[in-house]
Amino acid sequence: MTLTTAALAREDDVDPGIRRFVTALNHGYGQFSDFDALPLPARRAAAETVRAPWRAGGPAMPETRETVIAGCRARLHYPVARGAAAPLPAMLYIHGGGWTMFSIDTHDRLMREYAARAGVVVIGLDYSLSPEARYPVALAEVVEAVRALRRDAAGHGIDPAALAIGGDSAGANLSVAACLRLRAEGDPQPLAMLLNYGAFDPAETPSYARYDGPAYMLTVAEMDRFWANYTGDAGLLSDPLVAPLRADLAGLPPAFLAIAACDILADANRAMAARLEAHGVPVEARTYAGATHSFLEAVSISALADRALDEAARWLSSRLHGTAA
Repeated sequence: MTLTTAALAREDDVDPGIRRFVTALNHGYGQFSDFDALPLPARRAAAETVRAPWRAGGPAMPETRETVIAGCRARLHYPVARGAAAPLPAMLYIHGGGWTMFSIDTHDRLMREYAARAGVVVIGLDYSLSPEARYPVALAEVVEAVRALRRDAAGHGIDPAALAIGGDSAGANLSVAACLRLRAEGDPQPLAMLLNYGAFDPAETPSYARYDGPAYMLTVAEMDRFWANYTGDAGLLSDPLVAPLRADLAGLPPAFLAIAACDILADANRAMAARLEAHGVPVEARTYAGATHSFLEAVSISALADRALDEAARWLSSRLHGTAA
C-alpha cells in the first residue's frame, strides 16, 4: 500500500483534503503486515478498523433503528423522529466495497449526511458479500429490499411513493442493476438514482492507466479482483445486470452521478451519464476535480466532499420532496 515515486510526483492533481484522507487510509492499511495477503475475514475486520475514524462524527439522528430487510441487517436513519411528521421520503443506500468489503457501519456517516441534508430517511442494507455469495445474490437482496420497503412502508414511517435508491462504487452498480431488474419484472421504478463513482463496466479505459495505484485510492488489481469475486465466471462480465453500462437503460429513474476525476472508474462514469441521457433518462452529472474514489467519506476534513454531498442532497430533495432542502 506504499506510494511509488511516480505516484508522489503526481499528487498535486488531488485536492489537499482528499490527499490527507488517502494518505491516512494508506497509512492505516500499512499497519497490517501484507494486508493483501491476509485471509478475507481478517481483511474485512482490518478495513472496518481503518475506516472507523471516517464514519465518526457528523449529524446526530433524531432516531436510528436497526432491523432486518430482505433477510439482511438494515439500519434506518430518520431526519425527524417517527410520528413527528407525515411519512417521509426515503432512499435505500447500498454501500460500496467491490461487493467484497465494507458494511453499513463503514458507510454510516455517509448515510447520516444524506438523511440530514436531504431530509429523507436513509436505509442501509448489509447485503451478502462475495465471493461467499456471488452474483446474483446481492442483486436479488437489493431488489427484494425495494419491494419490502414499499410493502412495509407504514411500519417504517416512509412514503412508498417517494423512494430513491443509491450507492457508491459497487453499490452504485447494484442500484442501477436493481432498477433494471425491477423494470424487467414489471415493478415500479424508484423515483431517483444517486450514483457515486460507480463500477459500471469491467473494461479498462484510459482512466485505468492514468489513476492506477494507491495514490488514487482504488487500484486496477483491486478492481479486477472485485469483479472476479462478484461473478466467479469471466463469462458473466458481459451480462448487463453485472455491467449495467452495457444495458438498455431506457425508462430508468432520473440519476445524479458524482464522478471523481482522479479515479480509475472516471471514464465509465462519464460513459454511464452519456448513455443514460441517450436513453432519455434525466441526468445531472458532476465531475469533481481533485477527487479520488471514495472521496465522499472524507467529509470531516474536505470542503470538496462537503460540497459534493450538498449538491447531491439538493438534487435528491428536489426529486423526493419536490423542493430543494
